[in-house]
Amino acid sequence: MTKKDLLSIYDLSATEVKTILNKAFELKSKKRRLDIFKGRTLGLLLEKPSTRTMVSFAVAMVQLGGTPILLDVEKMQRSRGESIHDTSLVLSHYLDGLMVRAFKHTDVEEFANYSTIPVINGLTDHEHPCQILADIMTIMELHKVKNIEVLKKIKIVYIGDSNNISNSLLAISAVLGLDLTIISPKEYPIKKEVLDKALEYTSSTGAEIKITSDINAAKNADVIYTDVWTSMGFEAEEKKRKKLFASYQVNSELLKKASSKCVVLHCLPAIRGEEIATDVMDKYETSIFTEAGNRLHAQKAILLHFLK
Repeated sequence: MTKKDLLSIYDLSATEVKTILNKAFELKSKKRRLDIFKGRTLGLLLEKPSTRTMVSFAVAMVQLGGTPILLDVEKMQRSRGESIHDTSLVLSHYLDGLMVRAFKHTDVEEFANYSTIPVINGLTDHEHPCQILADIMTIMELHKVKNIEVLKKIKIVYIGDSNNISNSLLAISAVLGLDLTIISPKEYPIKKEVLDKALEYTSSTGAEIKITSDINAAKNADVIYTDVWTSMGFEAEEKKRKKLFASYQVNSELLKKASSKCVVLHCLPAIRGEEIATDVMDKYETSIFTEAGNRLHAQKAILLHFLK
């Protein structure tokens, strides 16, 4: 059987996304351990610091009966120059699956290219598909949405940096046909190739995608989602970014534009007082930490889909 990787949301059809989400809800409701992966191992290869991705994947594998193995790049021969080609082939002899959290998306693609086991993107500079699957699960849960057709009526607004989160939100909105508005400073726009890829889907899925720098586009939002202004790897731009993003903070004034049923999401970690006001973070703690908690259930569903 040909192995399948999850490098991008675009690796999934709309049907597969629905299958994963349904399984995630099922696993969350049952809250029981399974022995499906007894005797199997999942490698967690981390180039970047991680809390939610590392722990949720490790616990997910344990709760499915398998064993996670933490692979710190700094303690591997990769840190001394061993190629991705050689590392991938070696790990394929030991593991049943590999989650890679890397800086470069091309590195994860290279791992997948040479690996004979499924490779899952645990975050790159380009996409964060596992996070976004948990996000959609959370939106459905908080808004009591039972199916994707109803989800299409929910206005999702992302405010902040055009990064891997906004890229993956674009992708899943395109695939499922959702209503998504991305609001970013004109100095940090969505990349043309990223937007063009999403727009290829709109005619067939009915996705409504709007890209703007106008904060007023948050009007009537049912979901407001934000992320840090300076992602890992862009620390040199931090001072410039703080100045440009200052008017894009998710605060109580902004939320006056949103619908009365609006929920606030943040993929975390958050810098309180920057991209999200402290009082807003506190007020929407339930939705934000439900989102974080759903990473576990989404990861279990992802592992079942790709390592079955």
